[in-house]
Amino acid sequence: MDIDVITDFLTYLEKIKKLSKHTLISYKNDLLQFNLYLSDEVGLKDITKANHQDVRGFIAKLMDEKNAAKTVNRKLSSIKALFKYLLQSQLITNNTVLKVQGPKTPKKLPVFVEVADMDKLLDELKFDNSYKGIQNCLILNILYQTGIRRSELTNLKNKDVDLFNSEIKVLGKRNKERIIPISIELKRNLETFLSVKQAQGLNNEFMFLTLKDKPLSPFQVYFIVKKYLSLVTTLHKKSPHILRHTFATHLLNNGADINAVKELLGHANLSATQIYTHNTIEKLKKTYLQAHPRSGN
Repeated sequence: MDIDVITDFLTYLEKIKKLSKHTLISYKNDLLQFNLYLSDEVGLKDITKANHQDVRGFIAKLMDEKNAAKTVNRKLSSIKALFKYLLQSQLITNNTVLKVQGPKTPKKLPVFVEVADMDKLLDELKFDNSYKGIQNCLILNILYQTGIRRSELTNLKNKDVDLFNSEIKVLGKRNKERIIPISIELKRNLETFLSVKQAQGLNNEFMFLTLKDKPLSPFQVYFIVKKYLSLVTTLHKKSPHILRHTFATHLLNNGADINAVKELLGHANLSATQIYTHNTIEKLKKTYLQAHPRSGN
């Protein structure tokens, strides 16, 4: 098998496209699996010689092995990205892989926490006045009130918080920065937390720390969120990302402009934000069915 092309492509993704380590691993695994299929089952040693029929055969094999449609489509996306790169690099002259379509995936609405449950979480639950209690409460508030990702929260530094202008600077995917406004309530929470953190003698440049002055890990943040969401909701998923879904859904349900929500979330494309409008549509349908005299209810 000739994997030099794959190696070059992964280097391009890392150095030029600035993709994360986790994403690079996914690309690598997908492409090596496709390359192995070409070698073992098609008898093709050069991946640049593969055509759309070879890719369709690979997809059919994945489906026969009961892979989820989402998984198959991700692998197809990796292959298409490689062949786009090959065409741009003039290593191939015709990209027939573009015509290959993956299996349809059922659309799942983003899961979110209801407003009443969030109010219960942030207004009624008692957080103790210890450093950990104040930090836990602030983490939940920031995730819900700003919609930032877990990785963005754990990478947040003291210098990224501008209390004077009531905003925080977030470093998102592909090192893209965005500014997110914060409420007066959140500003006060931050002021209280920074005061308590200083009293603890914690001097690390990162915002959220253990009592040993080390940055909180993504797993620690996940555990905090799961612990407290479990007290107010029966949702199966109780991850930090659920609070991101909740942030976006609540904004759109209350009439926020979708383009503004897109910028707040740091989405590159509007299509990534539009999935949250489905919850808004479902809410409108429910209102209609309950209230209109000719709705049939």
